[in-house]
Amino acid sequence: MTTGLRGFLNRLTASDSELDAEELQRDSAKCGAVPAGACRRGQVVSVSGRLRTVAYTPRTNLPTLEADLWDGSDVVTLVFLGRRSIPGIEPGRQLTARGRIAIRDDRKVIYNPYYELEAPR
Repeated sequence: MTTGLRGFLNRLTASDSELDAEELQRDSAKCGAVPAGACRRGQVVSVSGRLRTVAYTPRTNLPTLEADLWDGSDVVTLVFLGRRSIPGIEPGRQLTARGRIAIRDDRKVIYNPYYELEAPR
């Protein structure tokens, strides 16, 4: 079977979530972002993807806004310290975030990232 036919058959039988993950990975690679699955602790990276969840976490000493960024390979949690909300940071939005990867509870995290929102589709 040729590569083109194999790729066509794979796309034909793939689930919607698999196709979405492939599209996100392609978009991420186009903008020069590091795949979230390849990010390691201590690295300064640029990651790009779609926000899956956004949650305000009230804490007694420091409120935080946490957003899970999915790029098709893995999730990086963006943590905005001292924020209750940020205009444009909402589930479904595409963005690119830059910062140093930390690990918290076995999850990849970027604290107070620089970010650029993409225009809504």
